[in-house]
Amino acid sequence: MPRIAGIDIPRNKRIDISLTYIYGIGRKTAKSILDKTGIEPDTKADNLSAEQVQKIRNLIEDEVRVEGALKADVQRNIKRLMEVRCYRGTRHMRGLPVRGQRTSSNARTRKGPRRKTASTKKK
Repeated sequence: MPRIAGIDIPRNKRIDISLTYIYGIGRKTAKSILDKTGIEPDTKADNLSAEQVQKIRNLIEDEVRVEGALKADVQRNIKRLMEVRCYRGTRHMRGLPVRGQRTSSNARTRKGPRRKTASTKKK
C-alpha cells in the first residue's frame, strides 16, 4: 500500500481516485499531478513502481498544500473571521450555518440535536 503525504492510499483503486483520499487533493488536482509526472490515470495504485510513487510524493510536497498544513490554514482563516467579528465569524462562534442556509426548519447538523424546552404545568 503506497504511503503518500502520510496517508495510506488504497491499493486496489485507480491512482487518480486513490490520490483523492489525501485531504486537499480532489479529482482535478489528482489529474494534474498525474499529467505532470507522466503516469497513466488508469494505473492501479498497487502497480506503481517505487520511482513513480517517489515522483508523486515529491510533486505533492513541492506544489500542493495538503493534510496538516491545509487544515491549519483553514483553522487560521476561521479564527481570523471570529476575531474580526464579521458575520461569518459570529456564525462560526454560535455554531450556526455560515453560508446563508435557513435555520428555522433545518440546520440540525450544525445546531446539533433538538433540546427540550422546559414547560411547566399550570395547576
